[in-house]
Amino acid sequence: MKIKNILIKAFLISTVLLGMQSCGGKQGGVRTLKLAHTLNTQHSVHKAMLLMAEKVKEKSGGKLELEVYHSAQLGTESQCLELLQIGSLAMTKVSAAVMESFAPSYKVLGLPYIFKNKEHMFNVQDGPIGKKILQDGEEAWLRGLCFFDAGSRSFYTKSNPIESPDDLKGLKIRVMKSITANKMVSAMGAAPMPISFGELYTALQQGVVDGAENNPPSFYLSKHYEVCKYYSIDEHSSVPDVLLISTVIWDRLSDEEKTWIQEAANECVPAQRKFWEESEAESLKAVQEAGVKVNYPKKEPFSERVSDMYDSYKSDPKIYNLIQEIRALD
Repeated sequence: MKIKNILIKAFLISTVLLGMQSCGGKQGGVRTLKLAHTLNTQHSVHKAMLLMAEKVKEKSGGKLELEVYHSAQLGTESQCLELLQIGSLAMTKVSAAVMESFAPSYKVLGLPYIFKNKEHMFNVQDGPIGKKILQDGEEAWLRGLCFFDAGSRSFYTKSNPIESPDDLKGLKIRVMKSITANKMVSAMGAAPMPISFGELYTALQQGVVDGAENNPPSFYLSKHYEVCKYYSIDEHSSVPDVLLISTVIWDRLSDEEKTWIQEAANECVPAQRKFWEESEAESLKAVQEAGVKVNYPKKEPFSERVSDMYDSYKSDPKIYNLIQEIRALD
């Protein structure tokens, strides 16, 4: 298996050397890195990426630049990840839930109600635990640079509000392609349906699913509120977004270039969190004005229904110890 992995990596590196100029080559003494994502220009993460690009240019004195491509201009989320792995794209943004398939430790970030509050969540992400998780994808050629706030996910449905987990029984709820998300929705009594976000609007319209779960800006910007008129703020999980860089590209950068990129990523995080907070308030107001009924069910019945998920990781010491570290952190 190790020999096979070495051969695969050798092939990927040879591929990237042929196409390096398009993603991280130097032209006229300036190295340009491409950063692509699927979000629109209104999203807080896109705004933060533009700020990061400014900081990289400033720190490097114009020697290093980021080109930011939005709205899936260079491909879907999955396609961007594949491009990172072969080094044909330098950076992208995905949900931390997507990273579960590449790095097991990311699972803990999607566990329901694992964070006590926003402050606790940011302490985890910004501290040693977060840094350890960000580096866990390097074997898959995906190095994490920072986490972006993606708020808390809650249920939205077409027919009735969700006041308790019992109201989810029998409903088909769209989830991300995440083992943790599947287990959580199943534990609450619903049938999880992994569907790509781009196909969800049609799936809701046609009754393929009865609802979904996401944060307020995603609910609003996707226009899912046109189909789902009930939004139940149970805040069952707070899965962050993660900014990734291809290790194929990273390993070709000088130490100075790496410092510029990492510092710029770190410095744009507080701004993104501020953008996010504003976007969240605006989105909730907008969907209510569009006729969505927003309710705030008690969280305890939901957290009790999924409490067994933590014990299920006792057979995996790495993940279980990580859970204990997070819970012990103030």
